[in-house]
Amino acid sequence: MTAYSNAVKDYIERHKREVSDSAIIDPHDLAAWAYRNGLHKPNPRTIIDLIAKDISQVFREEYRTDMRGRRYRAKHAVTNKQGNKTQSLWADLDDIEVPHEHFQKSFAQRRSQVVGDCFQLKTDADVYNEKRKPSVPIQIVLDFTLDVEELQTPFDKVA
Repeated sequence: MTAYSNAVKDYIERHKREVSDSAIIDPHDLAAWAYRNGLHKPNPRTIIDLIAKDISQVFREEYRTDMRGRRYRAKHAVTNKQGNKTQSLWADLDDIEVPHEHFQKSFAQRRSQVVGDCFQLKTDADVYNEKRKPSVPIQIVLDFTLDVEELQTPFDKVA
């Protein structure tokens, strides 16, 4: 755990003692309280990181529709690790100047994220079932073949 993470955990506990002992935490309320109380002072690097995060979110949310009516994400990132810093480089799907390798790597990384999310979801459900022992355990189906085919059906008829 980093010193930063420990500091955040400390002021979360202080917030619980001084403001609200609710088990439900709104990160924005907590951040505003921490900032007002001088517990969190952003440095210029933090501010730049937040702006970059906002820009990435705008990229992530940009969708277009192709001639067949399919809604697709316009911008795609490739994440690279350089030392202890992670860098995300974005490119537009419609920009013919972007090398094919960028999109190969981007799609592979996104697939990896999906696999990681599925693994975590399955683990969480398994732990829940073991701890709670419900009469009907929650089953997580990880074969998405039929789901994807169903979502593609309207577009397959247009082709």
